[in-house]
Amino acid sequence: MSRNTDLADRLDQMAHMLELLEASRFRIIAYERAAAAVRDLSEDIADLADDPKRLKAIEGIGAKMADKITAFVETGSIPDHEELKAEVPEGLVPLLGLSGLGPKTVRLLWKQLGVEDAESLQRVIDDGSILGLPRMGEKTVENIKRAIAFAQSSGERVPLGVARPMAEAIVAHMEKVKGVTRAAYAGSLRRGRETIGDIDILVSAKDPTAAHEAFCTMESVTRVLAQGATKSSVQMELGKRAHRWSKEERAIQVDLRVVPEASWGAALLYFTGSKNHNVRLRERALAQGMTLNEYGLYPNDDDPAPPQQRNVKAVASRTEASVYKALGVPELPPEIREDRGEVKLNAPPPLIEASDIKAELHAHTNASDGQMEIEALARAAAKRGYHTIAVTDHSRSSAQAGGLDGKRLREQAQAIQRVRDELGSKISILHGSEVDILADGSLDFDDETLALLDHVVASPHAALTQDPATATKRLIRAIENPHTRVLGHPTGRVFGRREGLSPEMRDVIAAAVEQGVALEINAHWLRLDLRDTHVRAAVEAGALIAIDCDVHREADFDHLIYGILTARRGWVSPEQCVNTWDRGKLHAWLKDRHTQAREAKRGLGHCAENTTQWGDARCDAEDSR
Repeated sequence: MSRNTDLADRLDQMAHMLELLEASRFRIIAYERAAAAVRDLSEDIADLADDPKRLKAIEGIGAKMADKITAFVETGSIPDHEELKAEVPEGLVPLLGLSGLGPKTVRLLWKQLGVEDAESLQRVIDDGSILGLPRMGEKTVENIKRAIAFAQSSGERVPLGVARPMAEAIVAHMEKVKGVTRAAYAGSLRRGRETIGDIDILVSAKDPTAAHEAFCTMESVTRVLAQGATKSSVQMELGKRAHRWSKEERAIQVDLRVVPEASWGAALLYFTGSKNHNVRLRERALAQGMTLNEYGLYPNDDDPAPPQQRNVKAVASRTEASVYKALGVPELPPEIREDRGEVKLNAPPPLIEASDIKAELHAHTNASDGQMEIEALARAAAKRGYHTIAVTDHSRSSAQAGGLDGKRLREQAQAIQRVRDELGSKISILHGSEVDILADGSLDFDDETLALLDHVVASPHAALTQDPATATKRLIRAIENPHTRVLGHPTGRVFGRREGLSPEMRDVIAAAVEQGVALEINAHWLRLDLRDTHVRAAVEAGALIAIDCDVHREADFDHLIYGILTARRGWVSPEQCVNTWDRGKLHAWLKDRHTQAREAKRGLGHCAENTTQWGDARCDAEDSR
């Protein structure tokens, strides 16, 4: 929701301004935590601001912060923010995002050279006055110039589905380098966030120099930003997959850190993050008389010199599990390390895994905009060990996607039966449809047509700029249709193309729980809709979840991992996801909804009021079944 985003951005900005003013670290962290909490909400902050108790119940929001949030909701501004703006030029904050420019350096530029924004930074670079600052040599300035150029070319964050294959290829490359004993990617990518700012690679190596050289000379490297003893940074082309997503050629920064083998677990934990999760762990360490950094967990002797430089023996460092155990925290999956209460757990939650998935309930054939015939689709699903595949080609309103009308849908039913007869018990093939949710919330087919289908995925594809209230009513009406079994990609967003709807997800989730409708996580990396915060809210409400690949070609089955990562970030268990159920349980669930719909239709005498899209199939024929 835009108001939540605006507030979170405002709080983040305040944290950055406080950094530039060298304020208390605890005060800065308070704003960072509040920003993260607001950004993670699945409901409008305005609804919570009306109830101070609910607002203060949110992890990371205390009484003073709640007052600031209430002020923002009521007036559109925060008094403390206005005061900070009077002290700190707003143009300084974006400079903190440039590689090599930390708060101390930006403060020096501001206080000593009058730099207040990117334009004035460029001026002091051009006239050479920047070289007069302490520890500011020509090499450092050149790195800043490159960071500016890179920021201008890289633009927005990169989708998970573009960054992850690239990171996997880099890790595979580094694992082949002589002397490298371990390699992994870390950061927000390891945590499965939907978009990535940059890629962090960790390695342990017997010859760090050789590892850095192998990294900096990779074929896709377009520029070496820095190459040192422990860290190297490069700019890399994102490749063909990114070009299909973005109209312009894109690049991303990739950082390599070479860490000691003995510190591998602590380093992986530290560089995976999140920042706030690490803060919680460090607080816990201090409370137990220890100190935690990227080299290990050490006894806290109050010596200001880093313990690893004084050869202090680490309490734990080699594995993440050992660090967590020493802190009295269960080993937590990377996807939930977001400071959302996970550090207080007594045991890690039972999160879903890709191997749990046994059915695909959203797939298209060449009858609409897919590339496979029915048999090829079914065989591809069976090859992955699935017991069920649902053919859900688009409905008639999606003309651009070759949507099926009633006549073609009936012909498809016959074609599906022929494939069923041929494949036998290898896999169950459901005849369904991805039915458009029209602007008013009605579905694209009438009830007679919908009743003849095995499965209905109701999805929004058009009118995606509706206001939140209208969008909420629209989705709830679709959920309440007795034939809807899955609400597909509820917001309709597509990364880099459209923002999609912004419904009140708490209301949508509540309707889904009441009606027994599953909410879909569309696993395609361009969608990931439901997003992770919506998934968490759905899990807490007890809603059913469907994880579907929205298959159009066989390779789309491989998108499952992105849906799984999103589900894990939302704390989905296997039991809560309908795709994990065995054949009998899944089919009974689908059939039960249809049985209820048919009985309701009979009771309301609905048939007499509607004509069917199935040619000569009339209500009396349906009622005789």
